[in-house]
Amino acid sequence: MLSILRFAIVIIYSILISVFGCLFCLFSPRNPRHVATFGHLFGRLSPVFGLKVELRRPEGADKYPNAIYIANHQNNYDMITAAKMVQPTTVTVGKKSLLWIPFFGQLYWLTGNLLIDRENRASAHGTISKMIAQFKKKRISFWMFPEGTRSRGRGLLPFKTGAFHAAITAGVPIIPIVVSNTHDKIKLNRLHNGHVIIEMLPPVDTTAFATLSARKLATHCRELMSAKLDELNAEVAAREAADKRDGK
Repeated sequence: MLSILRFAIVIIYSILISVFGCLFCLFSPRNPRHVATFGHLFGRLSPVFGLKVELRRPEGADKYPNAIYIANHQNNYDMITAAKMVQPTTVTVGKKSLLWIPFFGQLYWLTGNLLIDRENRASAHGTISKMIAQFKKKRISFWMFPEGTRSRGRGLLPFKTGAFHAAITAGVPIIPIVVSNTHDKIKLNRLHNGHVIIEMLPPVDTTAFATLSARKLATHCRELMSAKLDELNAEVAAREAADKRDGK
């Protein structure tokens, strides 16, 4: 019964937000500020799934310059967890097929996100070029999932280098964001589904890698994120064990 109620709430809420968002964005289509606004609105669904989500940002994160944010990509629940951390004027780079999702796909495009055809290498390189051009024109950042696909419980997958090539070429920092494990964590018929911690790490200066390679930068960032992921998972496990002892 609880799963049916949750499903109904999510469907109704998502349709309302998507339809309202499309209408709202028609007054200023593809304004990058819309991405954070509606990302945070979708993030409000996390309590519906029985999740307690904690956000951690470095001091002064709201004043960061143009950057490329990278995050671990686990499953569809990223929409209600990681989306909470999107900074204003940050747009995401998503696969082109998202456009065909009713209501949501149209909102995704109207808010200013970039769509990429992952099967077309020329299109993918063109998207990277567009990103670099946008960095030079205005205050804008990009959010990418360097694993390229959902990990679905397989840990932190190897990183593709597109985000790191773009950061080095544009001379902007990489800002890693790590979300503690959500794989197999959410049971729709269970009232409380525990804790999720999302932490933004300090910016990684990419200028030192300009004479090295995008692969070395990707490896460095992956090592930072992997260590932080282990740390967050251990903290969540300790908290949930304490909650269980206390009968929460």
